[in-house]
Amino acid sequence: MAATTQTGRVVDSIRSRIAARLLCAGDRLPSVRQSAAGFGVSPATVVEAYDRLVAEGLIEAVPRSGFFVSPLAGAPHSPSARAPQRDHAIDPFWVSRQSLDAAPSSDKPGCGWLPPAWMPQRAVQKALRDVARDGTVLTDYGSTAGDPALRRQIALRFAADGLLCDPEQILLTGSGTQAIDLICRLLLRPGDTVLLDDPCYFNYQALMAAHATRLVSVPFTPTGPDPAVFEAVVAAERPRLYITNSSLHNPTGGSLNLTTTHRLPAIAAAHGMVIVEDDIFTDFAPGAPTMAALDGLNGVIRIGSFSKTLSAALRCGYVAARPEWIAALSDLQLATGFGGPSPIATAVIGHVLASGSYRRHMDDLRRKLAAARQDIAQRLAALGIMAEGRPAGGFTLWCRLPDGLDSAELARACLPHDVILAPGNVFSPSQSASAMVRFNVAQTSARTLATLGCVLDLTRSSRDLRA
Repeated sequence: MAATTQTGRVVDSIRSRIAARLLCAGDRLPSVRQSAAGFGVSPATVVEAYDRLVAEGLIEAVPRSGFFVSPLAGAPHSPSARAPQRDHAIDPFWVSRQSLDAAPSSDKPGCGWLPPAWMPQRAVQKALRDVARDGTVLTDYGSTAGDPALRRQIALRFAADGLLCDPEQILLTGSGTQAIDLICRLLLRPGDTVLLDDPCYFNYQALMAAHATRLVSVPFTPTGPDPAVFEAVVAAERPRLYITNSSLHNPTGGSLNLTTTHRLPAIAAAHGMVIVEDDIFTDFAPGAPTMAALDGLNGVIRIGSFSKTLSAALRCGYVAARPEWIAALSDLQLATGFGGPSPIATAVIGHVLASGSYRRHMDDLRRKLAAARQDIAQRLAALGIMAEGRPAGGFTLWCRLPDGLDSAELARACLPHDVILAPGNVFSPSQSASAMVRFNVAQTSARTLATLGCVLDLTRSSRDLRA
């Protein structure tokens, strides 16, 4: 469970209600005693929460009248304004912008994608030439559910994982992130509770801020959440959704064992919670058990995309779910985007999958990444940075810094050298991973390692002088 104070819980709840326009400018808040009874906390906790909200400008205190929603609260709020305020180095929005907007010359060991040279560029170029021969693909809107041929290809891939799924139960979306966004639009309302792993992919936190939800978390171990702890959190917090990577978890690289894969959907069903299983890394370690396969898409929704394995420029994600949910999600996508993803993107992806080049590419990529994980782990260890666990695949290592160093401080020190890191607390809802860093082995260059070595030496020297 996230280490949230009672005061923070009250602040987040009121902030979410204001963001969702459930409380509007000029509305009077309940008295301190009424709020204390409603939240089950002490009056002193409510006073502190109200003081924080006054300092933020969201509410104002009127002498002898009480507390009211500030007129400023009627102004639009960006998702980043709804998110917990953090140091830039561990803020999900800021870290994402640093990686996406970095100069080509920058080293990006903290980013979450492979370098262009590691992607199947020739296969994509050939598919683009083939697709360009069809003028309608280049000019028309796509269908609402997305290219039927690609949906059949995805269904075949699911079958190899033990999930039997009709192509009609698959919806193509603009990206994997859009897939989660559509699910949130369908199943969540502002103020609803969402369960995340701790640590977890940092953009989950950013997306939940955009939907004005309340976050709780469960510790993620090398084999997934402990089922007993998971059940206790779900029973106590009553989350509506749980979002996770069951295979090659981001950032830890762990994967659910078979027992946990069985237990979590049963716990979720018993408490009316839906699981969103993000399988974006599954192709890096095929054959791992999935909750969607064991559950049969009853209470588990499976999502993914091809941005990590084929091309981040071909924006296309997918959702596999119950037929009635797919119909509702398709309507939402139609309302918010007038149709599915680009027909060009889906046609190119479908061509690459059908040609057999994707399978060969992934076989080669898994071999290269296995060597890179071992090599970079050894080079980092020589600097005192130790990888935790041995991921079965993928391109990231979850590493612990030496001597109790803070990863946010390290990230700030490396940034002037054009080296962009991903410090641990950007992934941690409870802010309990300050000693951790996620490294992308395919993006960690000799220059990155040399910069890390120099910064670590300077840090140690500075500490010795202070001592």
